Amino acid sequence: MVTHFSRFQHLFQPPRFLFSHQSLHRTVIRSVMGSSSSSSSSKLLFRQLFEKESSTYTYLLADVSHPDKPALLIDPVDKTVERDLKLINELGLKLVYAMNTHVHADHVTGTGLLKTKVPGVKSVISKASGSKADMFLEPGDKVSIGDIHLAVRATPGHTAGCVTYVTGEDANQPQPRMAFTGDAVLIRGCGRTDFQGGSSDQLYESVHSQIFTLPKDTLIYPAHDYKGYEVSTVGEEMQHNPRLTKDKETFKSIMSNLNLAYPKMIDVAVPANMVCGLQDLPAQANL
Repeated sequence: MVTHFSRFQHLFQPPRFLFSHQSLHRTVIRSVMGSSSSSSSSKLLFRQLFEKESSTYTYLLADVSHPDKPALLIDPVDKTVERDLKLINELGLKLVYAMNTHVHADHVTGTGLLKTKVPGVKSVISKASGSKADMFLEPGDKVSIGDIHLAVRATPGHTAGCVTYVTGEDANQPQPRMAFTGDAVLIRGCGRTDFQGGSSDQLYESVHSQIFTLPKDTLIYPAHDYKGYEVSTVGEEMQHNPRLTKDKETFKSIMSNLNLAYPKMIDVAVPANMVCGLQDLPAQANL
């Protein structure tokens, strides 16, 4: 199976259904299989999964047209690793990458645990995060599973190391494109900017230069949702996001007056996530 990191391009998408967050296990949400007549759409298998306690979305993508059916997970959570692996096994996929959009403060990542359970899985995060991982990404890098690839866009502001993964614009990639925005853009909101090297000025610039410049039909899939939403589009957020539609100075004022509580998991999650989600590791361990 050929998977690689290389320089930048852009990418794809599926249909939508609403669901209730009441059940942790009602997580197999959608697939783009058969959503388009193009062969590029039929190669992508996509699932959006939900972890209830931290309201975190994990995303599973795979190229099912490839003999190995290579797959990746974006923002896995330690508490739902067994669920994710069960689904991957049921679908006959081969997990290649466990990726994070940033160092999370509200949950422990599942990447380290996945590495202990699936030989050969590579942990992936941005170089700017300062975290441990097998592979470090920089702006313009590209992550491939089979013939499907995700391009890396730096979107710091929530944390200094945030990135957004965007599917490709090429004719052989599923369309419309998808943007996995982490906490940079939430549906009708955005991540806080008052810890982990956050900056409201930087977040505003990141979103407007790296996300709102994508085609308006690009699907936005965030790392979290607290109101029952699953997916938005660039066009929707450009028109309706109550924070990011403002001018920069108004946005900075909004962010500085949120008065949010100290994250209850931050003192556990951040140290763990800086070492792939495993805190007590042998010195020789390869993370």
